[in-house]
Amino acid sequence: MTTLTPEATVDSVFQLLEAGSKQGYIGENISQLEHALQAALLAATARADEETILAALLHDIGQFCSAKELQRMLVEDLGQDEIDLQGLKRSKDGSTNVGVMGHEKLGAEYLRKLGFSEKVCELVESHVVGKRYLTAVDEKYYEALSSASKLSLKFQGGPFSKEEAQRFETDPLFAQKVQLRKWDDAAEAR
Repeated sequence: MTTLTPEATVDSVFQLLEAGSKQGYIGENISQLEHALQAALLAATARADEETILAALLHDIGQFCSAKELQRMLVEDLGQDEIDLQGLKRSKDGSTNVGVMGHEKLGAEYLRKLGFSEKVCELVESHVVGKRYLTAVDEKYYEALSSASKLSLKFQGGPFSKEEAQRFETDPLFAQKVQLRKWDDAAEAR
C-alpha cells in the first residue's frame, strides 16, 4: 500500500471538494461545495469538536465524483484493493437525479484509506442513516424534507423500523450522527 503525504492527502480531498463546486446539490439551488461548506459552518457555529466539523465538511465526499473515479484514486493513488461498486450507481426516478447511491459508504471508505480518524469516517458513513432514523421518529422532520431528499430516502431504505431506531439509539455516536444529519438538511440555502 502506498501512503500519501499529508500534503498529498489534503490535495486529493481538495480536488474532490473543488469538483463539488461544479456540481449542483441534488434538487437544490446550491453547489455540492456550498452545501459542504454550509454544513461545516453550522457544525463550527455549534462549537462541535474538530472531527465532527471535518465530518460535516466531508459528509458528501462520495457524491463529488463518480464511484469509478473514487475507485481509480483508491487503486492507483493509494495502491488499495478495489472496492465493490455494486449498488453505487446514480439512481433516477424519471429525470430526477437522487445522487450516488451508497455515497456515504463510498466516501467513508475513501476517507479511511486516506487515514482519517474512525470517528470522522463513522460520521460520514452515518448521515444517511441519520435521515432514516429521524423520519421514523419525527413526522414533522419528514414533512420538512425537500422533495429531492424525500425521493432519495426511498432509495436509501426508507424510514427505520421501530427496532432499527431503537438499535441506532444505543450507538455511542448517536447524538453526533443525528446532529450531523440535521446540519446536512439545514445546509441547503443559497
